Amino acid sequence: MTTTVKHDPTRQRFYIELERGDAVLEYQLLPGQTVNFSRTFVPGEYRNHGLAEKLVRTGLAWANQQGLKIRATCWYVQKFL
Repeated sequence: MTTTVKHDPTRQRFYIELERGDAVLEYQLLPGQTVNFSRTFVPGEYRNHGLAEKLVRTGLAWANQQGLKIRATCWYVQKFL
C-alpha cells in the first residue's frame, strides 16, 4: 500500500490515493492567515494503519511552513494541537 500524501490546494485537501477511495484531510483557508482543518476520512478497510495521523502531521507541517494560524473543527486534528 502506497502512503504518499499529496496536496491538492485547489480542492483544499491533503490525500492519500488508495485502491478503494482516498484518505483525506480537508481544510479551508480563512481570513487572518488562518487555516481550519475540518475533516479527516479514511475508508473503513484502511483504518488503524496510521493514515489519518500521517495526513494530519503533513497538513500541520504545511500550515506551519506557510505561517498560518491553525484552527481545527475536526476532533481528530484537535488531538494533535
